[in-house]
Amino acid sequence: MAEKNTKLPNREELLQMAIRTARDGNKEGARVMFRQVLSEDKRNERAMIWMAQIAETKAERKQWLERALNVNPDNEQVKAALKKMAYKRSARENRTLLIFGVIVGVLLVLLVIIMIAIFMAPK
Repeated sequence: MAEKNTKLPNREELLQMAIRTARDGNKEGARVMFRQVLSEDKRNERAMIWMAQIAETKAERKQWLERALNVNPDNEQVKAALKKMAYKRSARENRTLLIFGVIVGVLLVLLVIIMIAIFMAPK
């Protein structure tokens, strides 16, 4: 009986395989490998950052970035990514408020015009 020569990848090799898989576009396969790395090393910052990059939602992306920042509070890349996410959210909210304000302004002007027309109409 021939013995199989199979060697399981160590954590770093698995991380590199996961990164290659993510870059190749296989996000689900990469997620499985990153989760395996994180199950062995819960503080693996690179795996967390990659999980953020392949996240399916903004909330999930933010969660992974915050976890990575908890591991390394000095990570400028993660700080910048979180700041950019906050800026985009703020800009979107400001746009909504601006649109609402314009609509209210137009309605008020129309109301004033209608009121003037009613009171100025010949009796």
